Parts: sequence; C-alpha cells; structure tokens
Amino acid sequence: MKIQDLPYPDPGVPDARSGPRFLWWLGRNQLGGQLKAMAWGLLHFASVSSLPFCVGLAVQAVVDRSGARLALAGAVLALCGVGTALGDTFLHRAAVTNWITAAARVQQLLARKASLLGSTLTRRVAAGEVVSVSTGDVEKIGWFVEAVSRFTAAAVTIVLVCVALVVYQPALGAVVAVGLPVLALAVLPLLPRATRRADFQREKAGHATELASDTVAGLRVLRGIGGEELFLDRYRRASQEVRQAAVRSARMWSLISAIQVLLPGLLLITVVWYGVHLARQGRIGVGELVTVYSSVMLLTYPLRHFEEIAMAYSFSRPSARRAAGVLSLERVTAAEGSRSDDVPTGDLYDPATGLLAPAGRLTAVVCGDPDAAGRLAERLGGHPPEQGTSVLLGGVPLDELPLGSARTAVLVQDKDPVLLSGTLRELLDVPASGDIGAGEALAAAQCEDVLAALVQGSLDAEDPMEARITERGRSLSGGQRQRLALARSLITDPEVLVLDEPTSAVDSHTEARIARGVRDLRAGRTTVVFTSSPLLLDHADRVVLVHEGEVAAVGVHRDLLHREPRYRAVVTRETDEEADRPGEATALHSAISELNELDELEELKELREIEESA
Repeated sequence: MKIQDLPYPDPGVPDARSGPRFLWWLGRNQLGGQLKAMAWGLLHFASVSSLPFCVGLAVQAVVDRSGARLALAGAVLALCGVGTALGDTFLHRAAVTNWITAAARVQQLLARKASLLGSTLTRRVAAGEVVSVSTGDVEKIGWFVEAVSRFTAAAVTIVLVCVALVVYQPALGAVVAVGLPVLALAVLPLLPRATRRADFQREKAGHATELASDTVAGLRVLRGIGGEELFLDRYRRASQEVRQAAVRSARMWSLISAIQVLLPGLLLITVVWYGVHLARQGRIGVGELVTVYSSVMLLTYPLRHFEEIAMAYSFSRPSARRAAGVLSLERVTAAEGSRSDDVPTGDLYDPATGLLAPAGRLTAVVCGDPDAAGRLAERLGGHPPEQGTSVLLGGVPLDELPLGSARTAVLVQDKDPVLLSGTLRELLDVPASGDIGAGEALAAAQCEDVLAALVQGSLDAEDPMEARITERGRSLSGGQRQRLALARSLITDPEVLVLDEPTSAVDSHTEARIARGVRDLRAGRTTVVFTSSPLLLDHADRVVLVHEGEVAAVGVHRDLLHREPRYRAVVTRETDEEADRPGEATALHSAISELNELDELEELKELREIEESA
C-alpha cells in the first residue's frame, strides 16, 4: 500500500478482542510494507556493521604492508558506505509509509464504526475518549507498526554480527555473543513498571482531554451561570496530574536509556581489556582487535532499537486496547436473522415504554427529563440499549433490519444537529425520496430569513443555494441552524421522522408556523416530535406523556391540560403554588390556542385576498 493509494478501498474487519490481538492483526495486514522495510533495514544495518571488518582489514593490511589488501579494504568500505546510504534512505521511506498507512487504516476503521453506531457511540464511550483514540492513540499505534520492521532488522543484524565475530575471532567473539543478549534483555525487568506508568499517564491525559472537551462544549452555559473558573480550575488540576504522571514515566524511561548506555560501555571495556590481553599473548592481531572493538562500538546503534520497540509497545498497547474497545462496539442487531431489505411500514411502537405512534399521523411526545427524551428518540431510531427490547415498525423489530434499511425507515434529528461546511445546495444534497423538493422543505421550516442572511453574508453568491455555510454553521444563529437542519430532514422524506426539540431556539410566532408547515408537508407520513412547547403540541394529532420511562397519558393537548396534572406541570412549567390553581394555566394555554387559530384565519384571509386580486 502506497500513501497515494489511501484511503483503503476496504480497511478490513479488525480483530478487536484485545489490544495485542488488534496490533497483531494490524501487523499482518501491513505484511508487505513490513517485509520491505525489514529488507532495507537489513541492508542498512549490515552495511554499518560491516564497517569495522573493513577498518580491521585495512589496519592489518598496513601492518603487513600489503597494498592489494588495503585496496580491497577501501573498495569494500566504499561499497558499505553506498549500502548504508541507500538502506537508511529507503528504510526511512518504507517505515514512514508503514506508520501513515497503519494510522490511516485505524482512522478508517474508527470512522466506519462511528458511522455505524451514530450518536449512540458517544453514549457508550465518552466524547473525550473518542477524540483521544482518533488522534493521539492512532499515532502511537502507527509508531509501533513502524518500529517493528526496524527492530526486526536490528535483531537479525545483531545475530549475524555475533555469528560472524565468533567465526572471525572465536575468543573475543564468544565474549560479545554472550554479552549482547544480556544487554538486550537487561531492561526487561523494568518494562512492566514503565508500562504501568505509561498507562497511568495515558489515563490521566484521557481524563484531562475529556474534561477539556466537556468544558469547551458547555462554555457558553458555564459563563452564564458563573461556573467558568470552577471548571478551569478542575482542568488545571487535571493538567498538573498529567504533568506529574509524565515526569514519573519519563524518569523510568531515562533509567532504561541510562542502562542501555552503561552496559554497552561495560561490555566495550571488557572486550578491550580481554583483547589487549590476547594481543600480548600473540593470539590475535592488531587488526582483529580493532575489528572486534569497532563492531561492539557500532552494535550499540542497532541495540537502541530494542529500547525503542519496548517504549513503542508500552505506549501503543493501551492505545490499541482503547481502539479495540471502540471497534468492538456493535449496534444491537440480529443481522443474521434479517428477514428482508424492504423498508416496513405501519405503526411505530416501543414495547419498553408503551409509546405508540400511529402511521401517517403527527405524534407529540412530552417528557419531563430532556435526557430521557434524547434516549427515547435514539431508541425510536433503532438504537436500543444492549439489554433493551427493539422498537417495532409495522410489527417488525428495527434491530432485525439491515442498518441501511433501518436508517431509510426512521430518521432521527437530535436536539443539537450538525451542519457541515459547504454550500446550501451541498447541505441539502442528502439521500431522499424525491417527493419533497428543497423549496418546499425550506418553506415548511420557515427559512426565508435564513436564505436572505446567507445571500447577504456571501460576496459572490446571488442564489441562496450557492451561499456558503461555515463550519458547523457558526455564522448562523441557533434558531437558523435548527431550521436548516429541519429542512434537511424534511427533504429526506423518511417513512418515520423523529424530531427532538426541533424548535427550542425559535421564537413563538415562527414556531407556530413551523408546526403547521411540518404537519402539512408530512401529511400521510409518520412524524414523532419530542417537545414541551404548547405551540407544537396544539398541532399534533396525538400527544403522549412519558413519565418515569412509561406512557402515563395519551390524548390531545387541550384535553390533557385539563385532566392530567403531570402533563400540565411539564408543559406550563408551573410551580407547586401554581399547581394548586390549574385553571389559570389552562386558561392561558387556551388563549394561546385561540391565538393560533386566529393566526391561521388571518393567513387564510390573506390567501383569499391574493386569489381575488389575481
């Protein structure tokens, strides 16, 4: 796989049973790149390790006054230099390619999992943890994959050099062959402690990232209630804990690095001392002593890769475990028993709460707890809890449908919809039935002022559809973003549309017109709206009160206001004192309903005047 070929056509199905298994699966899928990097690494390390033999041959040739052998040593030395340069260049190229392609594969796997799980991902894994996995953890996993090939090449080179030294000079070669494995394995007792400290540091860093993400997401609210400094102090403390954990981890790795410097130095002293002793006895020549000494000195270079692979594994193992944890999440589905790819039709029913949304009607759902409303909306979208029962559409469990069919059948718009950057035409270019055009959807969502604002804010776009929307629609108000998101959902024209507080940031007059627009445009289609707004509730065909996870009352808005105190408490937001005077709240909302009717009559009157003048 080359970098220019990214992304992968298919990143594969990962082995997410554990972190090490995921790393092993990733390495097997990078086998071609690993072998290429190892081949270049062997050329590089072998060329570097051959330099002492060339130097020793040259020294011995000078001692023996042999010009031919000196010329041969020079030629071999030049050849080793070329091999070192080529090997190092292409090893770096292949290793970085392995790093980038491995990280890209993990990123694609995470993106695919996020698209399959949807918003339930952040309900099962903290948002800060997801951010950490998709950024820092991906880099650490790629680092380990990149380091494996260089470590393998270094290990093979060390074995070959030890064998060569034993054959070249058995007395000194035996000392080196015994000492080098000791050097390589000396740091093993320290690795578990270093790994634990690295895990602790990563845990603290993940907590700090999650805290920062939550703080930034709620910064506007925090400022409103004066809690900004409180959360900033919490983040400062979390940041200091990360710093302290990083210092403790760095101390352990510094100790490992010191050992990796100290022990080769001791081996070098031992080789020199023993070599001088053998030279005095005439058992080895000066050139042989120089060769063995230089070999030991240069072998410290490939030995450093033992420390690197230990560090890479220590940091990547917890990262791989977290990535595997995310990738192992599954949508609660019985895919094996999927009966058909056809999209079912009929009533939408939730056995867990008893909520029934009749087919072709507008059903409003009132929940006292906004979080419970969000969870119920997710259930209606086909994402039940792991141990929960599935929602039924026309008697068919949604989790028995293939994911594509389930998403075609039911569309959920949550209370905080996201607008991607691009033109308005691109924003509204979504999978749709084709029965509802962009103009109809924008009109039903009351987006006239939004279109005018987009044209006014664009320098070179006279057509609103060509006006650009900034990232997440930051240039628009909250109400404008909600209406554009509502128009996008209406264009898709799903069999069932679930809207979670679609008008919470819209003024009352616009909200009433949106309610009529949605009701008229979705006529004959099943629509479920989670809201506590009387303006929306008054236009619903059916209103359902969900209290403590169960349906508590069913009816129409005006009837429930009179006969259901719990419904009235949620809709009117009345206090305990007001609850003792239900007539006042009922009268108020009756007045609101009458105003809505008057507003509709005025619009009909205007239409008649237009028709008569035409």
